[in-house]
Amino acid sequence: MSSASDRRTDVLRAIVSDYIACHEPVGSKALVDRHALGVSSATIRNDMAVLEAEGFIVQPHTSSGRVPTEKGYRHFVDSIEEITPLSRAERKAIRAFLEGALDLDDVLRRAVRLLSQLTRQVAVVQYPVLDRSTVRHLEVVSLTPTRLLLVLITDTGRVDQRTVELAAPHTEEHLAEIRTLLSEAVADKRLADASAALTATGEQARPVYRDAVERCVTVLVDTLVEHPDDRIVLGGTANLTRSAADFDGSLRSVLEALEEQVVILRLLTAAQAVGAGGPGGVTVQIGAETQSAEIRGASVVSSQYGAEGHAFGGMGVLGPTRMDYPGTIASVAAVAHYVGEILGGR
Repeated sequence: MSSASDRRTDVLRAIVSDYIACHEPVGSKALVDRHALGVSSATIRNDMAVLEAEGFIVQPHTSSGRVPTEKGYRHFVDSIEEITPLSRAERKAIRAFLEGALDLDDVLRRAVRLLSQLTRQVAVVQYPVLDRSTVRHLEVVSLTPTRLLLVLITDTGRVDQRTVELAAPHTEEHLAEIRTLLSEAVADKRLADASAALTATGEQARPVYRDAVERCVTVLVDTLVEHPDDRIVLGGTANLTRSAADFDGSLRSVLEALEEQVVILRLLTAAQAVGAGGPGGVTVQIGAETQSAEIRGASVVSSQYGAEGHAFGGMGVLGPTRMDYPGTIASVAAVAHYVGEILGGR
């Protein structure tokens, strides 16, 4: 870019930063006073006129300063070359807080609480996507002579427990054979593959306990084809009330979309489909880019969480377009990293 274009990018960056911080239209004098732009107020006014003509900023009222448009925010985000990471103390606190979780549900609840506190926006975490999970362990426990407990654990930390009623009492010998047969069928397989493998186990079972195996298979297949990835955890919804004016009367529809969850889940899924190629592996959808009329005036900053190159699900925050994008990107990237690391190590 030419030096004039570079300077206008600096002016736009300063306008966005000041407007995010103060929520007041930004004028040329304020830019001169607050930022070392190295040019006169007259030059900045000319730059602002060009930026306005190109659709990056707008003048909401006569004789007032300028505010960024969605196009301006997008240019601002795209011009971020490097995200300042959280401090060592912040990262240590995040890790310690997440590591104290008891199970998958607790990890995700803690994650949304952290994100909402760090960003002061609405935080959302998607449950691990089913078709990306593998079976880590299957346990078969005898509750009574005619009732078994099946415990299925995946690599994402998901734990499912189901009971099976048998037509006849089982012996310890039969229980051991059932456990071995079922475990070998599903161990280290993707859930869809495990479901397919289970259907053939009934033929491999000895007639004396074949009925018990088939009953277990029926319950396990039902468990494996469920879709807990259609669930999300929300936190910090009350934060939106601080920014009600930013939504220009659309806050009610945003709250309804959060309650119904379908729109938010679609946004997280779409962001994963296109890939998180932005700063810190984070995708930023600004205003109309969400393609969701229900949350017009909102931006979504999201990322994937996972381990060893394997994505488990999505997480992120939703807030007004007037948000601290660099800080939000850094927080989403950090929490996603530690959630994936903790779930991957369990």
